[in-house]
Amino acid sequence: MAALQTLRGVNDSLKDTQGRVSSGYRVEKAADNAAYWSIATTMRSDNLALSAVSDALGLGAAKVDTAYAAMDSALDIVSEIKAKIVAATEKGVDKTKIQQELDQLQEQLLSIAQSASFSGENWVAGASGTKSVVSSFVRDGSNAVSVKMTDYVLDSGTLGNVLFGMTSTGAIETSSGIIGTAFNGTYGGTVIAMPSIYDLDITGFTQGQLDAALSGIELVLGAMTAAGSALGSISTRIQLQENLVSGLHDSIDSGIGRLVDADMEEESSRLSALQTQQQLGIQSLSIANSSAQNILTLFRSRSGTGDAPSKNPAGRFARRGFLHEIADISVLIVFVFILRSRA
Repeated sequence: MAALQTLRGVNDSLKDTQGRVSSGYRVEKAADNAAYWSIATTMRSDNLALSAVSDALGLGAAKVDTAYAAMDSALDIVSEIKAKIVAATEKGVDKTKIQQELDQLQEQLLSIAQSASFSGENWVAGASGTKSVVSSFVRDGSNAVSVKMTDYVLDSGTLGNVLFGMTSTGAIETSSGIIGTAFNGTYGGTVIAMPSIYDLDITGFTQGQLDAALSGIELVLGAMTAAGSALGSISTRIQLQENLVSGLHDSIDSGIGRLVDADMEEESSRLSALQTQQQLGIQSLSIANSSAQNILTLFRSRSGTGDAPSKNPAGRFARRGFLHEIADISVLIVFVFILRSRA
């Protein structure tokens, strides 16, 4: 009976161990450990949310990087326009030819603004308003969940942060924004009204007007530089947040593993030991069953010959062999119990 109970216990332990080895988890369901299972389930849910935040951050970074690249390219174009106007201040220069070059540069500015759209959003050509990108996912101490956003306010004014404005129909508005809005220049302390960079035509400009245009362009370049700096700062912040989210994702994965993952090396060793115990238990039951039959045969033999000692040497040797077999069974059962206690 003891050997049978031992074998049953070994089989139960073997079943549990095989389940942990096959699944890789020591806590696979709530019945295994309700507290750890609950924590791990919540953490897995948060990790899925972090994955979504990471995707949203990537999308936001792409929008900002597109806008920054456009603003940086536009800065180069306006700097080139400034150089052309400086060249126009030289006496005897054909301003008409210089204006032809300016016309091409002005159209390139419009092309840059039109092509700076990503996922349906354009951060360098648009009406005044706020653009937002997901920056983080937060679970506070009270288990309240929230998503944090980073805002970027568009300003289509003269010294704002977009190249051109945008109409209600989504078309580029060339009469607003840094490039599209008329500006004022100064010459000899006098303020001179200037057309926008996009509409600038220096063909009939006097020296004073050229100098006023240059002073106004400096203000435009300052506004564009500030806008590029703001976009660069947002890009850096998003990159830092992406690194943080990636680190949090890995940390949560690691924490979940510590709670519910099985130690495969330990479980494999336990599986081998339990399989050995199972084999020994089956053998001990087999020997015990055959020995019971031998005892019954012995008693039948004794009842047939009376109490007189057997004069048959073969019979005596058979009974001695049976006693040795009983001793072997006892040793085997003790061995099984030792293995079970070590497991």
